[in-house]
Amino acid sequence: MKRTPFGTWPCSIARAVDLLGDWWTPLVLREAVFGTRRFEEFQRSLGIGRNVLAQRLNRLVDEGLMDRVPYQGRPLRHEYVLTPKGRDFFPVLTAILAWGDAWLADEEGVPVVLRHRTCGRETHAKVVCGECGEPLRLEDVEALAGPGLPAPLARAGVAAGRFGVRREPAAPLTPSCAHAPESAPPP
Repeated sequence: MKRTPFGTWPCSIARAVDLLGDWWTPLVLREAVFGTRRFEEFQRSLGIGRNVLAQRLNRLVDEGLMDRVPYQGRPLRHEYVLTPKGRDFFPVLTAILAWGDAWLADEEGVPVVLRHRTCGRETHAKVVCGECGEPLRLEDVEALAGPGLPAPLARAGVAAGRFGVRREPAAPLTPSCAHAPESAPPP
């Protein structure tokens, strides 16, 4: 079956799914986050076919999530190291882990626990507002058409009630939503 490409869609989720949407790619990134660096280690840990692993690693290198770094000259062998772009995928993995722990763990408990080295406590991902720190819940968030959404799609989305209307350009980021006025004008 031919896969529909989403890489040029005007949607960050679609573009991310285009890059990361098969089941092996997030698992390869999971292994890299937990310290796997060499091809044979990825293959042994995941039980993945060499051809599929090579394709996934090449794509992650091509897309700038990993670097291929030589570690041996004769024969030439490489390690795969996360780049800053690849390291930035870590919160996504922890959010998937937290959801899986909440909804898919069996009666024995969760398979992996994360400990925050800074405070020494076990932790889990929590998606919060980047401004005020409050948890982001579906019922508390409104989608607005952003500046990169083509105008016809923005108009159609607003007309269909999919997006709220931005009355003014996005305000500069502030340290906290707590500084916002008590009552905001209606949208």
